[in-house]
Amino acid sequence: MTEADQPLLQVQQITKRFPGVRALHQVDLTINKGEVLAVIGENGAGKSTLMKILAGVQLPSEGRILIDGQPVVIDSVQSALDLGIVLIHQELNLSDNLDVGSNIFLGREPRRFGLIDQAKIYAQSKKLLERVTLDCPVDTIVGTLPIGQQQMVEIAKALSVNARVLIMDEPTSSLSHHEAKALFRVIKDLRAKGVSIVYISHRLSEVKEIADRVAVLRDGENAGELDRDQINHDNMVRLMVGRDISQFYARKHHAPGDIALEVRDLVTPTWPMHKLNFAIRQGEIVGVAGLVGAGRTEMLASLFGVTPALGGQIHVFGKPVEIHSPLHAIRNEMALVPEDRKQHGLLLEMSVLHNMSLVRIRRDRIAGMFIDKAGELRICDEMIDRLNIKTPDRWQVAQYLSGGNQQKVVLGKWLNLKPRILLLDEPTRGIDVGAKQEIYQLMEELAEQGVAILFVSSEMEEIMGMSDRALVMHEGAITGELSRAQLNEEAIMQLATGNVDYIEER
Repeated sequence: MTEADQPLLQVQQITKRFPGVRALHQVDLTINKGEVLAVIGENGAGKSTLMKILAGVQLPSEGRILIDGQPVVIDSVQSALDLGIVLIHQELNLSDNLDVGSNIFLGREPRRFGLIDQAKIYAQSKKLLERVTLDCPVDTIVGTLPIGQQQMVEIAKALSVNARVLIMDEPTSSLSHHEAKALFRVIKDLRAKGVSIVYISHRLSEVKEIADRVAVLRDGENAGELDRDQINHDNMVRLMVGRDISQFYARKHHAPGDIALEVRDLVTPTWPMHKLNFAIRQGEIVGVAGLVGAGRTEMLASLFGVTPALGGQIHVFGKPVEIHSPLHAIRNEMALVPEDRKQHGLLLEMSVLHNMSLVRIRRDRIAGMFIDKAGELRICDEMIDRLNIKTPDRWQVAQYLSGGNQQKVVLGKWLNLKPRILLLDEPTRGIDVGAKQEIYQLMEELAEQGVAILFVSSEMEEIMGMSDRALVMHEGAITGELSRAQLNEEAIMQLATGNVDYIEER
C-alpha cells in the first residue's frame, strides 16, 4: 500500500465494556484522508461511545487505533488533539460571555512578554473564520450569534488545532434549513482541503447528500458499510434495524369523525398581526409544516395555554373553551408533547416512574390527599410495556435513557391521561429510525382510536408520510392547506416561503 492509499485513521477490533454492559464489540472503522464518513445507527448502537474513544474521552477495553498506519494511544482529550482529532459535541462547548476570538483560542492563548497576545488571537481568528465562511467581527460576543453561526465558531476552533479528523455529532439538530445548507458547504470545502469528516446524524437525507461512505453500527457491532453509489434511505434503514421496512409510514385510510378542535381567529403573542383558522377531526393526523421561526411552536403553545392567546376562540368538540393555562387544556382533554423534551418534557433527575405519573398525581389522589402508589406503579408498568420503553426498571433516572426512550416517557406521561386531542411538537427530533417508526405506529393507533393529532415537524418526509392533510405556515400565518394528494416537497416549500397563491396557480 502506497502512502497515498494509506488510511488516515483505522479502528481495529475495538471493544468497550461498562459494568454490566458491553457498548462495543470488536468494531472496525476506517477513515480516509479528505472524505466524509457518516456513522449511523439506532440510539444505543455505540456511535457516541466509539467517538468518545477516538476523542480521548474514554479508553477502549480492547483493540487498537492507528494513525497513518502507526499504532497510537489516545488516553486523553489532549492526546487526541495532538493527533489532530477533534470532537464537536451536539451541545456546543462555547463560552457565551466571551468574544469569537477568545472562544477559538480559549485555554491555548498565544502570549507575548507573558501576556495574552490579543492582536495575534484576532488576526488568526479572522483567517479561521474565512475558512468556515463566517462573516462576523472576531470581537463579537458569541452569545449574541445565532446557533448556526455558533456552530461555525466551533468548527473554526477545531481548525485552530490543525484538525485532521473532525467528528460532528448531530451538527444540524438545532439549525434551520438555511444554516444546515451553509454547514454542508463548509464541510465540502474542508473535505476538498484534505480534512476528514466523521458525520453522525439521524437525518438520513443529510447523510445521503454529503457522505462519501456510510458505516453502520447495530447493537455495538459493525452492521455494514455503503459506498457512495449505494447510499439511499432503504439501504441505510435495512442495515440500521436489521430488517426491511417495506412501509416506514404505515398509514391506513379511515374516515375522520366529528370536529375535535376548531380554532377561530386565534392570535398568538409572537405574531399578533395574524389570525389563525383551522379545524381537526377525530381520528385525523394533521401536520404543520414551515421553516424555523414560522410560528408553529408558538401556535401549539397558545393552544395549550403555555403562552395564552391574545384573541380568538377555541372550540373543543363543539363547545367554546377558555384556555389560559396548561391545566385548562388538560381539563379539556388536550395534551402537548413539547419540542425540547429535556427542557420542557421531563424532570431528568427523576425516575421513569415519577415522570410517567407526574400529570396524574392531582387527579388520582386517595381521599384527596395521598398519592395512589399502587396505581402509579401499575400505569407506569403498563406504559413501559405498551410503548416498548427500553429501561432496566421503572426506577431508572430519565437522563440516562436514550433520546428515543426519553421521548416515549414523555408520550407515556400524557397518554396516561387518555387525551382526545394530542399536540406533538417535533415528536421524532433527535431519535433513531427504529424509535421513529414506533412513534409513527403509535400515532396511527391513536388516530384509529379517534384521537385528533396535530403535529409539527421540520422533516418533509415526515409531514408527507404521516399527514392526512397539512397546514403550512410562514411568518406566523397559515399560508395554505394541502390534502394528502397535494403533499409534495415543492408545494410545501412554496407555501413555507410565503407563496400563498401557489395552490390556486396549480
